[in-house]
Amino acid sequence: MMRYVILVFLGACSFGVLSTFVKLAYQSGFTVNQVVGSQTLLGMLTLWIIFIVVKIRKKGDAVSPASFKEILMLMAVGTTTGLTGVFYYAALQYVPASLAIILLFQFSWMGLLIESLLNRRWPGKEKLVALLILLAGTVLASGILEQGLGSFTLAGVALGLVAALMYTLFILFSGRTAPHIHPAKRSAIMLTGSFILISIIFPPSFLVDGSLWNGLIKFAVVLALLGAVIPPFLFALGVPHIGGSLATILSAAELPTAVLASSLVLREEVSVTKWIGVLIILAGIALPEWIASLRRKRQLKLQ
Repeated sequence: MMRYVILVFLGACSFGVLSTFVKLAYQSGFTVNQVVGSQTLLGMLTLWIIFIVVKIRKKGDAVSPASFKEILMLMAVGTTTGLTGVFYYAALQYVPASLAIILLFQFSWMGLLIESLLNRRWPGKEKLVALLILLAGTVLASGILEQGLGSFTLAGVALGLVAALMYTLFILFSGRTAPHIHPAKRSAIMLTGSFILISIIFPPSFLVDGSLWNGLIKFAVVLALLGAVIPPFLFALGVPHIGGSLATILSAAELPTAVLASSLVLREEVSVTKWIGVLIILAGIALPEWIASLRRKRQLKLQ
């Protein structure tokens, strides 16, 4: 059990350090289109290679075929994760990495709101309490009480919130689209859709202008592994054994990891108030899952 907990935790931490490496790429002179495009390309190629290896080892027995409609649906879902990267990495040009990840984590209440609208059912009391906790934690973690509204770049905040919305849509639809298809194949198809969209938005000039082999490749490899390959692989190994509730709580490790990495590597100032805000956000994420777990245990005892 513990090793699966560690795998999911490491997957979340892997996501968490992405913003720091993106900032380092910017400091080296690379642009958002070069960073997001090269990361997506290498991630897509790596996932297709992994899928081919899996198919050869399994001799195709464990790899369900995908219809043309399912492929299009998965590619469409993949565009949401591509747009998440585009808007999130764009936000990192205007705001600190520690604030960008806090903006991205607004997916927690956005998902709750969209799901309520889709189901036409108002959230329960515990979820509403969790929402208030999340908002309170965001206010503290953002530093708005210490620095004031004038210290924030409107473009950066807007881009971060749009990234959170795209990530929310990815979470809502990725698990519901063609779930019978092998995870390696699903991931490869989704990232292919992501790469196609990103190539339309940002034509992959890095393939011909020499930047890829002039320092960009090292960032592309790291970001592709940490963002597109390692986390999904670790989650696929660990989540089935620990359950969705615990996995959700462990996935929140992405937030403190990002804030800690930005503080240690980028030397961004993270005050005690901001850390308190981060802890409150984590509590808001964990609360509904903890209450649901207690209810399940109580029901089992009654049976």
